[in-house]
Amino acid sequence: MIVVATFENHLFVELVISALREKGVPPHHLFAVPLDGRPEPPQLLDTIHRADGLSFLDLAAIFGTCFMLLGSIYGYVLTWGPIIWGVIGAVVGISFGLLLKWGLNRNTARRQTNRRAEIVLLIRCDETQWPMIERLLWNHHALGLAGIDDEKRARQ
Repeated sequence: MIVVATFENHLFVELVISALREKGVPPHHLFAVPLDGRPEPPQLLDTIHRADGLSFLDLAAIFGTCFMLLGSIYGYVLTWGPIIWGVIGAVVGISFGLLLKWGLNRNTARRQTNRRAEIVLLIRCDETQWPMIERLLWNHHALGLAGIDDEKRARQ
């Protein structure tokens, strides 16, 4: 069986490796791989070909359209008329959409930098060792954990 666990780059990885060796897992059955971080921050303005989910313009366009429509509709009863109120609504909507998307992206970026899986730990073990290894990994603050039964795959 192969156990795959992810950890933050922290002292807990060293502690769990020491605990696993004390429990009888040989050192050649442990493999820790540090992951490289993203070399550059993601682009804020997307193009059609580089769509990675970060864009300021989508929410701004939606709010700009909605506010422009409302400004044009209610502009018929207001003094400046529908064209001026439509332009005012578009400017207010685009500004509101940009500010809202900026705030959402800022909070998401903070959350992503706080929790990153930076080390992957691979452990080869027997089926009987799985509950003990799973408990050790969760107790040492693993971010994620998976077990793969390699013996069944080898027989197929």
